[in-house]
Amino acid sequence: MRKVLTIVLILSVILLVLGAAAVQYVKSMMPGGDGNNDIVEGYYLSFKSDAPLEVKYSQPGDYTTAYTEFPSDNESIGKIRVWYPAELESGGKSWPMIMVVNASGTPAASYEPFFPRLASWGFIVVGNEDGQTGNGETASLTLDFMLNIPDGSVLSGKIDYDSMGIIGYSQGGAGAICAVTNFENGAQYKAMFTGSAAYPTLAKNMGWEYDVSKVAIPYFMAAGTGKSDDSGNDPETSFGGVSPLSAMIANYDSITDEVPKVRARAVGAEHEQMLMRSDGYMTAWMLYQLTSDEEAGTVFIGENAEILRNANWQDVGKNH
Repeated sequence: MRKVLTIVLILSVILLVLGAAAVQYVKSMMPGGDGNNDIVEGYYLSFKSDAPLEVKYSQPGDYTTAYTEFPSDNESIGKIRVWYPAELESGGKSWPMIMVVNASGTPAASYEPFFPRLASWGFIVVGNEDGQTGNGETASLTLDFMLNIPDGSVLSGKIDYDSMGIIGYSQGGAGAICAVTNFENGAQYKAMFTGSAAYPTLAKNMGWEYDVSKVAIPYFMAAGTGKSDDSGNDPETSFGGVSPLSAMIANYDSITDEVPKVRARAVGAEHEQMLMRSDGYMTAWMLYQLTSDEEAGTVFIGENAEILRNANWQDVGKNH
């Protein structure tokens, strides 16, 4: 028995070390971290696809955007940063909102061009400056602020609280799942997207433990086929990459079929490329789920869904 306990302890230490190494790797690889920052002004112009809707939704939408920000008492959050359609300022319409949960070491300021591009499709897009988002706490606190937006703010009365989504990348993918499932206000969200979310064993070792079976809202999970997301190793005994296929399938299967769900991997994409590579279909998912955009829905729905015939994507699973 003592020998077994010793082996278990050794394996636990190894996994913790691997987890810490993985987080540093993720931090170095994500846009805005210590690696290459390809999310610069006009980053979407270099995106290529033979799928017309993927191209369409990877580019800016029709709305001119504006920006506002709010100070936060939370040191990790720093400030709450919000991009929105400029039309919001002069009309009585309320607009759908998307919360963005940052990857490791990537405050919103480090990949700022991402936010107005998404807002140009008719969304209020919310970010903050937290670079360690995995447990979902700062996403929950940021949502609390947005649910109680100060009177007199340009956003007061302009947020459609019945149409809110959440997206997260890498550590932020785990953070998005935690924000939805571990906090009371997570029930406010109507849709979720994650890009290369840290797989469950890695997330647990790093203090970001989540139970994806608790997800009860439409969920699109994406990752890359590159070695940084899927090393080819057994993810339960060694570092399997940040978001290996086996873990993605297990996450997908653990969600009830009553919940609309999609999983897919971007062909040839490494971890640090996933924000750009998933941008178009992430946008389509949010348009479909939050605004009932029928064209955006054809990316995912039915036997002729564009994602099924798009050479940019493989290992697609969906239940609608």
